[in-house]
Amino acid sequence: MTFHVGQVLEGVVTGIQPYGAFVQLDEKHQGLIHISECRSAFIHEIGDEIKVGEPIRVMILDIDLYSHKISLSRRTVLDGYDKAPLDIENVKQEHKYIQHHYWTNQHLEIGFDTISKSGQSMINEALERLHQ
Repeated sequence: MTFHVGQVLEGVVTGIQPYGAFVQLDEKHQGLIHISECRSAFIHEIGDEIKVGEPIRVMILDIDLYSHKISLSRRTVLDGYDKAPLDIENVKQEHKYIQHHYWTNQHLEIGFDTISKSGQSMINEALERLHQ
């Protein structure tokens, strides 16, 4: 199943922490409802609001492109924002040309083979710098 921002779906609460609740969306994906996204009013204990095992309707707020973590909101569904029209094509267009810079170079295929093949050139380069 592919997910997108603004999508409303039903899941099952699988865990509760002081900062939020984990929701199983399908057999492979789960997301987190931060405590601030449970409802519009202040919540002292999230366990008083949401129980493990209960079905829950949520809206997808964000999908992190690097970690693939899904941020969810129950508040938007309770407040009726899920009924407001959302132009998904415009949302996709807005994010189409954004460059994401990660702290790692995940796009490179670096492994032990690459190091072993280029090891001698790396040693030679280091020796040249040392003798300068």
